[in-house]
Amino acid sequence: MQERELRWETLAALRNSSKGRLKYCRQWLQDEDVLEGCMSPLMLSSYSGWVLDRMVGQSDQEIAPSRSSTPNKSTPCTNQLPPLKKVTSASHQGSSPLSSTVLSETKGNNGLSLLEMDQEVLPTLLPSKVTEVEGCIRMYEEMHRLRGKEGLRQRQEQQEQMVRAVYDLASEQLKRFDELKELKQHQEFQDLQEVMEKSLKETQGQQEKLKEEHRHRAKVLNLKLREAEQQRQRQEELERLRKEEGQERLRRLYSIQEEVLQLNQQIDPNYRHKDLPKIDLSSYSSRGNQICGLVSGLIRTTSERGFPTQVDVTNTERALQEMRGLISSMQQEIAAAVEEKKRREEEEERQKQQELLKKSQMKAQSAAPVQLPGGKQPKEGLQVKTDESIMRWYQELQDAANQCVASFSAISNCKDNEVKKIKTELQKAATIPVSQISTIAGSQLREIFDKINNLLSGKSVQSGGRSVSVTQHPQGLDFVCYKLAEKFVSQGEEEVASHREAAFPIAVVASGIWEIHPRVGDLFLAHLHKKCSYAVPFYPAFKEGTSMEEYQRMLGYQFKDSKMEEQDHFLKRISGMIRLYAAIIQLRWPYGNRQGTHPHGLSYGWRWLAQMLNMEPLENVTATVLFGFLEVCGNALMKEYQFQFWKMILLIREDYFPRIEAVTSSGQMGSLMRFKQFLEECLQKKEIPLPKGFLQSSFWRS
Repeated sequence: MQERELRWETLAALRNSSKGRLKYCRQWLQDEDVLEGCMSPLMLSSYSGWVLDRMVGQSDQEIAPSRSSTPNKSTPCTNQLPPLKKVTSASHQGSSPLSSTVLSETKGNNGLSLLEMDQEVLPTLLPSKVTEVEGCIRMYEEMHRLRGKEGLRQRQEQQEQMVRAVYDLASEQLKRFDELKELKQHQEFQDLQEVMEKSLKETQGQQEKLKEEHRHRAKVLNLKLREAEQQRQRQEELERLRKEEGQERLRRLYSIQEEVLQLNQQIDPNYRHKDLPKIDLSSYSSRGNQICGLVSGLIRTTSERGFPTQVDVTNTERALQEMRGLISSMQQEIAAAVEEKKRREEEEERQKQQELLKKSQMKAQSAAPVQLPGGKQPKEGLQVKTDESIMRWYQELQDAANQCVASFSAISNCKDNEVKKIKTELQKAATIPVSQISTIAGSQLREIFDKINNLLSGKSVQSGGRSVSVTQHPQGLDFVCYKLAEKFVSQGEEEVASHREAAFPIAVVASGIWEIHPRVGDLFLAHLHKKCSYAVPFYPAFKEGTSMEEYQRMLGYQFKDSKMEEQDHFLKRISGMIRLYAAIIQLRWPYGNRQGTHPHGLSYGWRWLAQMLNMEPLENVTATVLFGFLEVCGNALMKEYQFQFWKMILLIREDYFPRIEAVTSSGQMGSLMRFKQFLEECLQKKEIPLPKGFLQSSFWRS
């Protein structure tokens, strides 16, 4: 291929050369001048190779006319040689080899021999060198044209083969590309599927991990909740234990306070014996009052703070020991002084009792009319004795109390230490809760009630850190009922006498216990009537052969070391018991059976009031008990009996009050004035106010 391209470049160079641009004419052969140069020996020019290459490139149409032309006619040479550009190595070949080669190729390609061509083409030419040269040139051109055509055909076939090969290669490559693309897509799909499966597995693993974390956290939270619940239960248990310990300490404080108050009552600051002027108990009394104030202050402070501590209990016990020592010192001093003048004191006391006996007989049994202020005469016909029906009721209650005492005589008189221990525990279990009754909170009052009720019902209760039950002894229930009723009355003459507001919490508990356990109520009335005959009401009559001290005891006076209590203290105790009785008949336990009737309701209060107004008044006593009763129970009686009650109030002011005033000495007008002022205010306002300390509904929510 490179040689052919070089040849074409050579011919192009010859065509563009000066000789290549020369024009030749066939007629030039006829001129001798022109052909002179042809006479030289026959030889190819150095450019004949280029000429032959040019001639071979001519088409077949140029040869055909030369074959069909007349053999005799001479055709002038008008062909023009193409310009020669470049000289190649083929131009240096010899003429003989070139001629034989050209002839053989021409014959092989066209099936014609050189002789036949000479006969057809060159018959008209003159046998000369020029003609031969031209013939050789034309033969060379034809040969070169055929070779070029053959080369072109080969190149076309080669090109077609190359195109087919390239097409096949491209098709194969396209198939490989499609396969590769499909493979890549499949791989990408598999990769994507693997990624999705991996992501799904990771997601599932993450979910499992989250579930595991959730289960772990739930387990931790459950453990924390369980720990918190256990902690709360421990706190509640500790709080319950602390509360029980506090309540036990508070009960201990109340019992100590009760004992201190009882011991303090043994100190009489006004005790002065005329034969023993040196005996002065004011220092003992002042110190006793200080100790009582100290204990009361401690209890009040602990009640406001919550529950007392062990330090508070220790302080109160120390105060109790001091009070006991004080009482012991006082008793020793009094005993020493009294022992010296005992006979003389007894003689003077007998004379004094006889004088008092005469005075009381004159006042109690005197039926003479009393001159009222203004010259009016009091109404006649008032009784000195109580109605027989009331006295029978009074005697039945006393008989029932005596029978109860006889029923537990075995437990009272037993010398066995175990029985004595049971007796002590039962007495504490019955009396200590009553001592703890206060207006601190309704919930505390309910606990006290439940404890007393459980004890009477035969259940076990805690007392002093031990479990106590009335079933521990066959006579335990009778003993507890008797001591409980006695304690309620004792609270009336001690606690209510000192604090009038205390009547209502004690009364509501006593009323509730009375409703559930009627025997306790009967024993309560028996104790009340025995200590305060004015609660029946009746005035014990003096009988022949009865000593003055015994008669005064029947009237309700107390004696300590053969000395009768002061009149003010006596009236204070009587007023406390009457106030407690007045509170009981109007109150009911709020958590009891509201369908039933009150075991000892307002009808008994109305009967008591009517009986009092039908009896002759006593100095100070009548005014004191009427004032205490109406102040506590007047509002309830007013609501119950309305118009009838006001008629009775007018009767008291207009008729009965002048009788009380007539028997009252000028030095004993305090109780009478308080009672008169109370009546005037009630009639002026036309209403009996609620007593101070009355339990409102909000109290039970505390």
